[in-house]
Amino acid sequence: MKVARFYAPGDIRLEDAPEPSPAPGELKIRVRNCSTCGTDVKISRFGHHHIVPPRVMGHEVAGEIVDVGEGVTGWASGDPVQVIAAIPCGTCRDCTRGRMTVCAFQESIGYHYDGGFAEYMIVPAKVLAVDGVNRIPAGVSFAEASVAEPLACVLNGQELARVGDGDDVMVIGSGPIGCLHVRMARANGARRVFLADLNRARLDQAAALVKPDAVICSAETDIVQAALDLTDGHGPDVVITAAAAAAAQEQAIRMAARQGRISFFGGLPKDNPIIACDSNLVHYRELTIVGANGSTPAHNTRALELIATGQVPVDDLITHRRPLGSVLDAIDIVARGDAVKVTVEP
Repeated sequence: MKVARFYAPGDIRLEDAPEPSPAPGELKIRVRNCSTCGTDVKISRFGHHHIVPPRVMGHEVAGEIVDVGEGVTGWASGDPVQVIAAIPCGTCRDCTRGRMTVCAFQESIGYHYDGGFAEYMIVPAKVLAVDGVNRIPAGVSFAEASVAEPLACVLNGQELARVGDGDDVMVIGSGPIGCLHVRMARANGARRVFLADLNRARLDQAAALVKPDAVICSAETDIVQAALDLTDGHGPDVVITAAAAAAAQEQAIRMAARQGRISFFGGLPKDNPIIACDSNLVHYRELTIVGANGSTPAHNTRALELIATGQVPVDDLITHRRPLGSVLDAIDIVARGDAVKVTVEP
């Protein structure tokens, strides 16, 4: 079979590999779609401390079961499935208290285990042990199902930020995650959703699809003042920084409404993670700042349901489709910001 393997930063190779067979407790799937994200770009450029090369990349996976390992029940050849990316251990103190997103022993598809940039993939027994394989609902395509993984992360972030009825929500960053945040906020009952970005072309492309109530190009205007103007001086109830930018996090603190909630959804570069925080704003306005780190298996299940019921449409966000042989082109498109969502179809 064909696979795309990471060897080193700048060295991803399309290679032939033996077709795998499932061990006891595992599943073998025929990968139909593995979508790409900014993490794939970062791995391609800088590697990752959890990746020991060579490693098949790709973690937003959907496909169909073609073989079932010994001892696996409830699954059969031909079943269409979506697979989680982040694998909690399921047994540690945090996992048993329902905090699977911060499991200290978490592993990941495409990092610790070969991922979905391949014609076939083995689903590890650890994934099945935490209910990390989801049956794709009728009417949901493999491409749509592959977007359930990032949507699950968005779902987790908005739960932590308590997005709900009547909220004014500001999303900073108009990439695929920002687009999903706009739609998720609407599904959660937000009154209005605003979208901001430095890049006017990317912002306009995203806005044409997800139709926020207002757009702000922060290269052209003061984003904090614009947010205050849109909310009669109150500020947004929720600010989500769907961009890996320190400036966005600092702006979020300055614009948030009293008792506002701020989601630091996009992480900052490890060599420069420090921001300026006016703690008096946090203190006197009673602001809540929360992080957001991945998703649980249950979030993936719910994300598929949101897609299946049409509460969070994703099909139109998939703007580019590439075969496995063009995986480097797919990653480059993401790096340039020329697409909303790019999916690879082995």
